[in-house]
Amino acid sequence: MATVDLVMPKMGESIMEATILKWHKQPGDHVKMDETVLEIATDKVDTEVPSTTEGVMEEILYNVNDVVPVGTVIARIKTKSEEGGMEEPQLPGHRPEEFVAEHEATRHPSSLRTPSGETFEPTSNGNGRFYSPLVLNIAASEGVSMSELENIPGTGNEGRVTKKDILQYVSQRKTGNWKSQTRDRKDVAVIEQRAESASHESQLTTYTGNVEIIEMDRMRKLIAEHMVRSKHTSAHVTSFMEADVSNIVMWREKVKKEFETREGTKITFTPLFIEAIVRCIKKFPLINSSVEGDRIIVKKDINIGMATALPNGNLIVPIIRNADQLNLVGLTKQVNNLADNARNGRLRADETQGGTFTLTNVGSFGSLMGTPIINQPQVAIIAVGVIKKRPVVVETPQGDSIAIRHMMYLSLSYDHRIIDGSLGATFLTSVAHELENFNPNRDI
Repeated sequence: MATVDLVMPKMGESIMEATILKWHKQPGDHVKMDETVLEIATDKVDTEVPSTTEGVMEEILYNVNDVVPVGTVIARIKTKSEEGGMEEPQLPGHRPEEFVAEHEATRHPSSLRTPSGETFEPTSNGNGRFYSPLVLNIAASEGVSMSELENIPGTGNEGRVTKKDILQYVSQRKTGNWKSQTRDRKDVAVIEQRAESASHESQLTTYTGNVEIIEMDRMRKLIAEHMVRSKHTSAHVTSFMEADVSNIVMWREKVKKEFETREGTKITFTPLFIEAIVRCIKKFPLINSSVEGDRIIVKKDINIGMATALPNGNLIVPIIRNADQLNLVGLTKQVNNLADNARNGRLRADETQGGTFTLTNVGSFGSLMGTPIINQPQVAIIAVGVIKKRPVVVETPQGDSIAIRHMMYLSLSYDHRIIDGSLGATFLTSVAHELENFNPNRDI
């Protein structure tokens, strides 16, 4: 029988690791081709990982809540084929021999021994610090003891020791220059004791009155971090405008039944708003950009993100790629498909990446207007409020009159580092004019 390695898949250009949420299969379970083996989560989306072969689950290498780099072997499946097996994956930035060392460390953790006979296990130590198989392999081959390893300050996630950290330590230990950078073990113990004490104190915080304490779920924590980071990154300014969208409302009411019968999907206001936004982005391309240090990166592709509320109250932003190349029917189908996939947990990771401008519909919850937070690394986001009938002054060749019109507020938050008030207001006004000048006799 052959053994096939199941690796953590790469789900997007910017995604380099994922968290294991749930294993659907355990050692000894039969696995079919393309059957879901586990669920994983990135900072963008949750998704399922299917089996790449049929066989019996032989070994699971990582536990629930472990954060695993893409390309890493996470499980092994025993197949009936004598010629089975997959080509060993190579991690980004690893030389082949480095990957073999790490792979062998994962396959045979007990074989990692220093010259003194000390055994390393690819897991966390008593202080909760995790060491990857590659780091342990380097430590073993260089004769670095576990006590030395614990004293190396880590620059990785949650203070983990990375390959760069261990190699730097080995190099500087040979030249005798490491002492000044190594923390005394007593200092480490004091720091850990204080951290534990602070954590314990935070858990003992008391609240007066009748309260309910709700722990944030993983996605809510990510949203919170993303929003705070955006406010710290961009100088937010918000401009407001109102638009008479009566022509759009009446046109949609007139064609919606025929549109659904012909296209098999409902037409909402969202694709009509996106269509207007795309036209205006072409007039003002700086709105479709990002900032990297002192450089402004103007995006030639127009990828519109649409904020979508999930059933649990969280928010996700699927992306309509190359929205300027789609007609109204194409936009409508993309909007509906992405919204449906988002609400049913079927979004792929690449469907939430690469956005260049975002639309959020606060009116869908009855809000008149909002001050949206920029979706980094973009520089602008537009919010549309609820459409309400109001008496307004209408200018006609025969004179002014008061009429009942369908009115809607728009708000644009933009990064004042590169988008000045004149550009922000002009762009927003242009979007309002596009909506107001909608052709009520337009064909579908």
